[in-house]
Amino acid sequence: MPVVAGVDTAVFTVPTDAPEADGTLSWDSTTLVLATVRSEDVTGLGYTYAPAATASIIADLLADVVTGLPALDVPRMNEAMHRAVRNAGLPGVAAQAIAAVDIALWDMKARMLGLPLVHLLGAARADVPVYGSGGFTTYDDDQQERQLRGWVETDGIPRVKIKIGESWGSCEERDRLRVAKARAVIGDATALYVDANGGYGAKQAVRVSRALTDEGVTWFEEPVSSDHLSTLAAIRDQVTLDVAAGEYGYTLPYFEHMLASRAVDCLQADITRCGGITVWLRVAALAQAHGLEISGHCAPHAHAHAAAAVPNLRHLEWFHDHVRIERLLFDGALAPDGGAVVPGADGAPGIGLTLNAERSQPYRVG
Repeated sequence: MPVVAGVDTAVFTVPTDAPEADGTLSWDSTTLVLATVRSEDVTGLGYTYAPAATASIIADLLADVVTGLPALDVPRMNEAMHRAVRNAGLPGVAAQAIAAVDIALWDMKARMLGLPLVHLLGAARADVPVYGSGGFTTYDDDQQERQLRGWVETDGIPRVKIKIGESWGSCEERDRLRVAKARAVIGDATALYVDANGGYGAKQAVRVSRALTDEGVTWFEEPVSSDHLSTLAAIRDQVTLDVAAGEYGYTLPYFEHMLASRAVDCLQADITRCGGITVWLRVAALAQAHGLEISGHCAPHAHAHAAAAVPNLRHLEWFHDHVRIERLLFDGALAPDGGAVVPGADGAPGIGLTLNAERSQPYRVG
């Protein structure tokens, strides 16, 4: 039985192509922490979007834990990593560190077996629907229109999302205007989603939802902070749009609390935050047990194979920043065709990505 021989890390920071902000945060660069695991002559890669300090957690707390364990026993190693960070604190960067290593371990296992990961996990669907995501509050009308037309007209994606809740909900009128302009650009046949990133107050979110309904918006993501589940549930009871949240879930109990609170119509989970593929699949099963669908949050290439393996998938976020970064740093990136991607179609083993040393080197910071 082959064992894990070691774990390596690298950190890359990529500037945005324009100033970006959502309802509660602004940024001008994005950091990707890469984990590479080795066993005999096979390597696997995984990653998370997290601070550079995440690499230190991998090196200091996780690498020795998985080294020497059977390379095929990924759930065993995931459990060992969770136990190893008990005193460090699991939610946050520790969970993201575990996620990067877990994805790499699954990638390596599939490569050992010569299979695309979706075939190792077992496909539940032929393809993975995606939605175009970006529409930052910093965009002017022309930038927003170009991005929307790119998704709808060039990529053929029939569902798109923009950010609202600008400056913690203090620009409500501009939010409404941007939604109206987005609808005018994409037409009536394309689904329109919005994400407030927790920027609104409770009653403000209900008021705004009326204008959103008038524009045919069907997805209202984090109208208020997902930290306040009872408030989120109260808003869900008062609006006709689907309320979605869950991207900040780092542990399985977090998702159970969200579901038990009846706070969402569709559960979101981020494979690069919640502990990797091992835990994400459990989150999907938890959602299915509650009669709900799951949506993959960001990091589309980290999600794609696992997303194709769950029957209750709604879609995967084709997030502007991460699509751009993953195409830049890696070879083997997917492309949406008619609004969906098909992981494993080319037969490449694992998650189908390889680091491009030449393109990635200028962005390496650790």
